[in-house]
Amino acid sequence: MTFLPEDALRLVLAVLVGGLIGFEREYRDKAAGFRTYILICTGAALFTLLSFRLGEGADVRIATGIVTGVGFLGAGAIMREGGKVAGITTAAGIWLTAALGMGVGGGQYALVAVAATLVLIVLWLFPYISHRIKTLTDEKTYTVTCAVSNKKLAELQAQFAKCDLTVKGFQRAKKDDQMICTWDVTGKPACHEALVKRLFDDPQVNEFHC
Repeated sequence: MTFLPEDALRLVLAVLVGGLIGFEREYRDKAAGFRTYILICTGAALFTLLSFRLGEGADVRIATGIVTGVGFLGAGAIMREGGKVAGITTAAGIWLTAALGMGVGGGQYALVAVAATLVLIVLWLFPYISHRIKTLTDEKTYTVTCAVSNKKLAELQAQFAKCDLTVKGFQRAKKDDQMICTWDVTGKPACHEALVKRLFDDPQVNEFHC
């Protein structure tokens, strides 16, 4: 098996591409950071280089193995935090970095350059857009404790509509002479603030959390 100078160049480029994406992930203190992305990209590039040297049909088998192996790595980055799933962006980044490494190993420099540029734009600029979208609407869970009363429950339900909030879920329970009601609500931050003020000013509300 002959070692070619271009092979070394491809591995160096894989380190650079993986490092660029890993730097952004490390900067944002994500689960997979700088070294992880370099290793993934370089490993995928090396596997691709080897697939060209191991005979007919090896390229397809090795490419399939890369995709499967990266899938396991990505799954390990995904976790559940409370009612939300975290790590999906990290898993997608791992998956895409492996694809970039395969592209570098296959000598598809122009394609990798365009794809890496788009990925960096998404990672660096889109969080600001995502944050802006989140400021337009917010989701909160309200837990209100007060005396058992169907009339009071109806009043509380009406408060959400008055504050232009949308109720997505509702649960209630009884403890002694108190009822504990929980609402999952979405709406503008200002609308949430208006509702919180109403709950603070309501003498019949013994306790609430949001």
